[in-house]
Amino acid sequence: MYSSKLLDKAVDQFATLPGIGRKTALKFVLHLLKKNTTEVETFIQSIHDLKTHIRECKQCHNISDGELCDICNDTKRDSATICVVENIKDILAIEATSQYNGVYHVLGGIISPMDGIGPADLNITSLLERIEQHPVREIIFALSATIEGDTTGYYIFKKFKNKEQLVISTIAKGISIGNDLEYTDELTLGRSIVNRVKFNFNE
Repeated sequence: MYSSKLLDKAVDQFATLPGIGRKTALKFVLHLLKKNTTEVETFIQSIHDLKTHIRECKQCHNISDGELCDICNDTKRDSATICVVENIKDILAIEATSQYNGVYHVLGGIISPMDGIGPADLNITSLLERIEQHPVREIIFALSATIEGDTTGYYIFKKFKNKEQLVISTIAKGISIGNDLEYTDELTLGRSIVNRVKFNFNE
């Protein structure tokens, strides 16, 4: 398509990124061409390091540079409060509110029979183990306000309902029904965390 096959190949690769069309991909490639060799090599190395060295936190399943992520390693965080989220993007959304000081647990999805996703496909067993092995005071469900999100919360809730001293709550309903956490504005999400309510599947 272009006068250079190398240019065309590079544009093709950038265009594989979500939300990036060929016009935007071309802008990225032309921008890189204007940079000096050292800057381009640094860019390439950072992508390579990301792919080869990034890990999954063995405790909460967040992305991490080591065995434990920076949040789990932070002694200033309230490790007795666990916020259960669907994915890593939800952690980023909640952290942006600056309203939560506990730790997290990433399920890696939500129960969705239509998509062939059951409890065994999620990080639920490791959550149960955390509750048994560490002193936990409260679990907060910060899942999408959908039928699948509610079903997932209820499934986990049943696993803990006999633990009388464990507080199980969910973020307040400031989030529109059917919305994903990552698309909720920071103010609304922050207030939902602060004003969380006791979990009740029948609400």
